[in-house]
Amino acid sequence: MVSSAAKSVDAYLAELPPERRIVVSMVRDLVNAHIPPGYEEGMAYGMIGWSIPLSRYPVTYNKQPLSYAGLAAQKNNYALYLMCAYAESGQEQALRDAYAKAGRKLDMGKSCLRFKSLDELLVEPVAALIESLSVEQFIARYEASRKLTKSGK
Repeated sequence: MVSSAAKSVDAYLAELPPERRIVVSMVRDLVNAHIPPGYEEGMAYGMIGWSIPLSRYPVTYNKQPLSYAGLAAQKNNYALYLMCAYAESGQEQALRDAYAKAGRKLDMGKSCLRFKSLDELLVEPVAALIESLSVEQFIARYEASRKLTKSGK
């Protein structure tokens, strides 16, 4: 499943085959246990997402809540989108270092950490990354990035 039309997280989970639902539910629990206060869970872009609600920060480039993390069961893997890693290269490097130290291959794009099973996911470094940015810090990074974009630098 690449994108879901589910209107709720429960509906999204119900669409998944049981073995995939278990993995997504466990990673969802990991995110919920470590995400700082102020982010809200819901459906976003056809997957489970955690974002800053528009009631807290309405001034976004696309008029959508600022996405902090996302979780999807893709066709051939699972994807955990970590905008905190994309927003801060030091945090991405810490994750890369943790995988290297564990002797594991990190399959990651700009923000998308891909894994085929729970054993491929390093729980502690991922949890540390998720809990690393408060809502206020994430907003400040977002605003700084928009200023750079507008100034052309």
